[in-house]
This record gives sequence, C-alpha cells and structure tokens, in this order.
Amino acid sequence: MTSNAPVLELQGLKIALPEGADRPFALEGLDLTINAGEIVCLVGESGSGKSLSAGAVMRLLPEPHVHVAGGKVLFEGQDLYALSEAEMKAMRGDRIAMIFQEPMTALNPQKTVGWQIDEVLRLHTGDGRKQRKARALEMLEKVHIPDPASAYNAYPHQISGGQRQRVMIAMSLVLSPRLIIADEPTTALDVTTQLQILKLIRELQEDQGSGVLFITHDFGVVAEIADRVAVLRQGEMVEQGPADEVLNRPSHPYTQALIAAVPDLTPPEPKNTLDAPVVLRGESLNKTFAARGGLLSGRRKATIAVKDLSFDLHKGETLGVVGESGSGKTTVSRIVTRLLEANSGAVEVNGRDLLAASHRELRDMRRDIQMVFQDPMASLNPRKRVVDIIAQGPVVHGTPAAQARERARELLEMVELSPAAADRFPHEFSGGQRQRIGIARALAMDPKVIVADEPVSALDVSVQAQVLKLLADLRNRLSLSLLFVTHDLRVAAQLCDRIIVMQHGEIVEAGVTANVFADPQSAYTRKLLASIPGRDWTPPVIQGDAA
Repeated sequence: MTSNAPVLELQGLKIALPEGADRPFALEGLDLTINAGEIVCLVGESGSGKSLSAGAVMRLLPEPHVHVAGGKVLFEGQDLYALSEAEMKAMRGDRIAMIFQEPMTALNPQKTVGWQIDEVLRLHTGDGRKQRKARALEMLEKVHIPDPASAYNAYPHQISGGQRQRVMIAMSLVLSPRLIIADEPTTALDVTTQLQILKLIRELQEDQGSGVLFITHDFGVVAEIADRVAVLRQGEMVEQGPADEVLNRPSHPYTQALIAAVPDLTPPEPKNTLDAPVVLRGESLNKTFAARGGLLSGRRKATIAVKDLSFDLHKGETLGVVGESGSGKTTVSRIVTRLLEANSGAVEVNGRDLLAASHRELRDMRRDIQMVFQDPMASLNPRKRVVDIIAQGPVVHGTPAAQARERARELLEMVELSPAAADRFPHEFSGGQRQRIGIARALAMDPKVIVADEPVSALDVSVQAQVLKLLADLRNRLSLSLLFVTHDLRVAAQLCDRIIVMQHGEIVEAGVTANVFADPQSAYTRKLLASIPGRDWTPPVIQGDAA
C-alpha cells in the first residue's frame, strides 16, 4: 500500500447477474479511480449498474445471485475482497461510509434517530455517552435539521422524508470517513436542502481529503458538485472526463440524449386557464399535528403543517405546489384527497365539499379526484396483476369486471405501455413503468382532478421527461386538472401553468409560473430559485439526432 494511492480504484470490475436476467453482467470491466479530495459523479439510467458498483465497493451485494466475477476493488491500495468479513465490517462506517438512496429502509423504525447515530459512535469510538450525544446533535445541526434536540428523540416515521435523508447523511459523515459513497442522496430533498447537503459533502471532502463516489441521475447536481463524471450505460462506461467537458461538450450519443432530457429552467409561454371553471377549491385549510412522545422517547412539539391555506384549480390547468421539506406540500395533497383529515376548512370538488361528505358520499366523490403517489411500488398491490390493479376502482363502483379489465388494457396503451403488460405483476416493471401504471389506475375512474405527489422525483432524467410529457399530453387530451406537488423547480417550470410557494404551512407567493420565475416577489422564493443545483449551467443544444 502506497501513501499516494488513490482512495478508490476499480480495476476491470465485473458483476455477474443471476440466470434469466436481461444480460449476464451488471458491470463489464469497469475501470474507475477516485483520488483524495475528489468528487466523481457516476451517471446513468436505472439498470446501468451504478448502485451495484457502490454495493460491490461496500461488499454488500446480494450474493451469491449477484456477485463480483472479476477485477479488483482497491481502497487506498488495499484489496477489499482480500479482507475478512470482520475486517470489512470494522471498515464500513468508519473509513468507508455509504449514504443510501432510501432512508426509510436504511433506518431502524424501532429506534430513535439519536440512538441510531449514537450506535455508529459507540461501535467505532471510545467516547462516553455525553460526548456521543453532543457529537450527534452537532451533526444534526450541521445537516440543517430544524430543532435537532427534538429530531434526536424522534423515530424515523415522525420526521419528513427530507429530514430522514439528512439523518442518514449525518450518520454517514459523523466519523469523517476517507471514502464516501453517496447513492442518489439528494433525490428526495428540496432544492435548499440539496444545496446545503452538496456544500456539506464538498466541505468534508476539502477538510478531510475524502474521496467521494456520487451516484446520481440529476445533471443539475452533477453541474454543482462534480470534479469528474463517468457515464454508464447497461454496465459499460461510455464516457468519462472532467465535469466541464462531459456537461458542455458530451461526445457519446447516450450522454447527449441524457443531457437533452434535462428540464429547462425557462418556463414556456403561459396559457390562460383562469377563465376556465374552477374544479377544485381549497378554502381556509388548517392542519396541526399534535405533540407526540413520552417518557422514553422525549416530548416532540405540536406542528402546524397547514395554516389558513386557500387556492383554486381551474379546468385543464396544472397548479404546482412547491416548497421545502416540511413546508406542508404533501399534507395539502392528502387533505384535498381526504387521506388526511383537516382541522378546519373546506375542499370543494365541482362545488361539493369533500371534507364535509359522509363516507358514502365520499366514495362517490372520489371518482372525480384521484391521486398518483411518489412511490408507485409502495402504492401498488404486489400480489395483484396490473390489469386487476387498474380495474379495481371501477369494479368497486359497479362496473362489470370484464368491462373494467378491457378499459384497463386501453389505459395501458394510453400511458404507452403494451397491453401485454396487463397480466404481469408490479415487481416485473421498472420504476418509470410502475409510475405509468399508477397514472393508468388514477385515470380508470375518469377523474376531473389528479393530485400528483412528487410523481417523478425518483426517476431518471430520460424517464422523467417521458412521464412529464405523458402527463402534459393526457391533461391536454382529457381536459384534466393537475395539482402537482414537487420540490424540483426544473420540473415545475416545464409542467405547471401556475405555482403556489409554501413555507411553514402558508402560501408566501402565488402566480403564473413564468412570472414567478422571472420576477419572484418573496425573499423565500428568491432563495429557492437561487438554490437550484446547477442553476448557472445551461444544457448545450445538441446538433443532429442525439439518440
């Protein structure tokens, strides 16, 4: 082992997939080097082998079905696959740390946030309890969690998705590791938190000389943080080089196609929807979550999630709801679909108050308002075939089963999936395809309004572009109205006719999207727009056919 060895070096790494997979190898001879004080972004679509390369470095592949079949993984010159399991376990979390994409599956739901950060310190340091708690609170503050003391005593389900991701990052960075592997760590975060986390990772990398392998599909993040970029396609590296070169002068058609799919920050010309009838109206909505906790977990304060909020959604319009994690966006989406009861206020769907409806009336009114969820896998029944998932709503409302299934097959074509997909199960589809199934299920009820809660946040840029185009086409073709909740302002710029900006449960600014982006009136909106990763990077216009 030499003192000037790269922090990480992958030499001809091959990862074998199980029999029956779409290809024999997830990675075919990957060569990649990460030096001290360097951030390398690994980019590619779902299935390109990005996350499996991270799993190989951590020795966390689902062996024996998926395993390293060739090549070397060297950490500071040392072959990680020559270590015993005990030696590797001691290295994980201490010298090599990983920030996982989905914090809810990586955090223990039965342990408080404080206990889980403390565990890392307890296993790898000789510090006493008071020192460990002080260090944990310091890290929670460093990753910009509001009220760190309250979050320390909370369980993962008691904090927002963005806050859970920040907890994961705090756990990973608390020991200042030499190598940080970040697998889509900012996908679920709002723009201001994204920027804070990117700055935090950059600061640690500069202070400690850490090397960072940063896996992402967000080219704005790449533009913000990368020193070098490597592009994977179906297990093969098609391009790598300095960030400026790859982002602004991509040479491979695949890289060009990915960059061409990045949403533009300049909204299109607005269309006038305010003369159309109002199909959804929220009036003076309020929601407070009561104080929680007890003797063992500590007391957590009551939270005002939505405060005196009102809005109108017109026929054929897309109204965006944007704001930081904890601003109340998702709470609004759940109140207007009555998946969550408001403390007060009214939600009118075609003039009828949804919140005052009886259970029988509510079932009838739900024909008119349907929801597309952020995580399609969690919202689709894994034991049912797709055709039955889509047909279920109409069947419950009295449509004959055969007719509902026929309609389900038509809807699959409408969302650009093969009718042959009808007889498969959700796990047999990619994330983007599952989201299309979720959209088809919502359309099966012939709704007037679709409420979409972060429906494209976890998708690759190319798939995201396809789903956004699909939603826009369906809106125009079916005269749908969309209430579109998103933290991605690039997405809001391209899809939303008007936006409302939320902070601490209140609307701080509302207006035509193009006007708000061009001349924001609120200091908070200006802060959001200034925080968009890669805001100063303009994707190059690719001449000719990039595909």
